[in-house]
Amino acid sequence: MIKFNFYVVWFFMMLLISMISFYFGMIFNLLNYSLIIEVSLLNLNSVNLSYVLLFDFISMMFMSVVLFISSMVILYSYSYMGGISNSSLRFLFLVILFVLSMILMIMSPNLLSIMLGWDGLGLISYCLVIYYMSNNSYVAGLITCLTNRIGDAGLIICISWMLSYGSWHFIFYKDYFDSYISWLMIMSCFTKSAQIPFSCWLPAAMAAPTPVSALVHSSTLVTAGVYLLIRFNNNLFFSNTLLFISLMTMVFSSICANFEFDLKKIIALSTLSQLGLMMVSLLMNMIDLSFFHLLTHAMFKSLLFLCAGIFIFYMNDNQDIRLMGIVCNSMPFTTACFNISTMALCGIPFLSGFYSKDLIVESYLNFNMNTFMFIIMYLSLGLTSSYSIRLCYYSIMHNNKLMSLNLVFDKFSFMKLSIYFLTFFSVFFGCLQMWMINLDLTLIMMPAYIKIMTLLMVMFGFWMGLEMFNLSYLFTNNFYLFNSKMWFLFSHSYFLYNKFYNVSIYSNNYLLMWGEYYGAVGLSYYLMNISLKMQNLINNNIKMFLITFLIWFMFMI
Repeated sequence: MIKFNFYVVWFFMMLLISMISFYFGMIFNLLNYSLIIEVSLLNLNSVNLSYVLLFDFISMMFMSVVLFISSMVILYSYSYMGGISNSSLRFLFLVILFVLSMILMIMSPNLLSIMLGWDGLGLISYCLVIYYMSNNSYVAGLITCLTNRIGDAGLIICISWMLSYGSWHFIFYKDYFDSYISWLMIMSCFTKSAQIPFSCWLPAAMAAPTPVSALVHSSTLVTAGVYLLIRFNNNLFFSNTLLFISLMTMVFSSICANFEFDLKKIIALSTLSQLGLMMVSLLMNMIDLSFFHLLTHAMFKSLLFLCAGIFIFYMNDNQDIRLMGIVCNSMPFTTACFNISTMALCGIPFLSGFYSKDLIVESYLNFNMNTFMFIIMYLSLGLTSSYSIRLCYYSIMHNNKLMSLNLVFDKFSFMKLSIYFLTFFSVFFGCLQMWMINLDLTLIMMPAYIKIMTLLMVMFGFWMGLEMFNLSYLFTNNFYLFNSKMWFLFSHSYFLYNKFYNVSIYSNNYLLMWGEYYGAVGLSYYLMNISLKMQNLINNNIKMFLITFLIWFMFMI
């Protein structure tokens, strides 16, 4: 009997489908071609239940990136999760279900099947976050799941509302949407993409294993909201309030990351900052640039998480950057990959992240922005460089802490192979994508000092990160706790929930009158009585049989 290694089999399958999807995505882009496949599931009189698949450049390219990163994560997980065992196979099939839910959402122009994929992402992410089954995992899983349910509620209302248009195929009605549907959709996507005030679930989801974090925070769960807004692009509107919220998310998450000591939480907060940048470009109607940054960010962010996972794996499961010490001597290859992904995140020229971030910032300057918005955008660029270089100083360049039980060395394994592929794409994917989809044809005219302002802010951020590293212990413990808990954002949410709950209890007295009596309560009362009578009749079936026999006998006579 041949025994298959399921990790390797699924790695090759996803990689092959990813390459095919990339090839067709390029052809669709070249020919400006879209393909809609409708499969009829049920035909009953006038009811036609069909399943629709949409193949165009956006869906094929995004599916290609998701499947490529998933294949690398699955290959990485084989070593990270300890080979083949019942527990690791359960983990593997959860990851595969997670990826299939994301693909279901990507390929569908139908809100109902999008809801299936959207809900599947929320449910399976809960199963993955509580994988280690500790108290912290359970709390983090509940925060993740319940916060995402708020977005699900908005999507369900949109589904109900869209019945008035005749079908759920939103792609045909994008020009006719009511503005309220747009607001509902944007709020739903804000919860999935963890914008303020729904930001607290994203760092909490770090309780999941590191391969899951790489998948969730690069190309699947958090980017689902951004992708759905890209699909709804015709009816997005410029709103100063939403733009301000996204800008605040960028700065807020970057400030928190500068005072955080948990390696995975710092990278999670950097994801939140990049999601803010994608939302800013979306809300300013730069749809192509937002999608471009979505793809490039997925590459270098997954690499950053996987390199961090190798550090944690070889350092006795330690995530505190203060206890890591100088790992560049013992793990040079992993450190090099980590630094490449960090530089791509900062927007260092000619790496993958530079092409999308620089283009977004320069296009942002062409809009009618006030000085405050201008300063916030450039401040967020500086803060990104600041926490990135601080992370490198602590984990890679600082003195060795000589902790016992640390088995730190670089050897070839599946983990190293996966980060090798991702490093290649983190360097070249940005320029390849820009040349392939012709985003560099836009001519942006600006003075030289504005042109180099982005690079100057990145360099200023590097210097500020070094100063933050030297001044680390001048702050009190309460200050670090304040930033680690994301400015007690979850507590504020609980306060609002408590207020709304009290108001609903107060109004409950008015709800329990004639509306309830003639509605749900009255209906359940009569149904209960009828069921009790039926039960009573069934229990006395011999009596009933004799009585009915007697009645029919009398009737026949």
